[in-house]
Amino acid sequence: MNSLGQAAEQAALEYLQRQGLRLIVRNWSCKLGEIDLIMQDGRALVFIEVRSRRNPRFGGAAGSINSAKQAKLVRTAQCYLQSMTTLPLCRFDAVCIDGEHLQWLKDCIQAD
Repeated sequence: MNSLGQAAEQAALEYLQRQGLRLIVRNWSCKLGEIDLIMQDGRALVFIEVRSRRNPRFGGAAGSINSAKQAKLVRTAQCYLQSMTTLPLCRFDAVCIDGEHLQWLKDCIQAD
């Protein structure tokens, strides 16, 4: 991961912790892909994609989470959940950083 990506992930983590979320694991990966942050928000397990762009041109950070990326995140999360005996409430969030602007998008990816 490049330094911009590492800085964005750290900024996202610190922001979410200030909002009351608790880190479970960072950069969890399996053969299907990687999840940047897995956090606990109350009773919900939250899979978080962190995206960063230096500026919002060409759709910005949020625009870079296309349908293929969303499907990959869902499959990767399913792989993570296979080790659990009881499935928790889950949601997919994104933290999008365009330049200095950070936006937390809750429940923005739907698993079919």
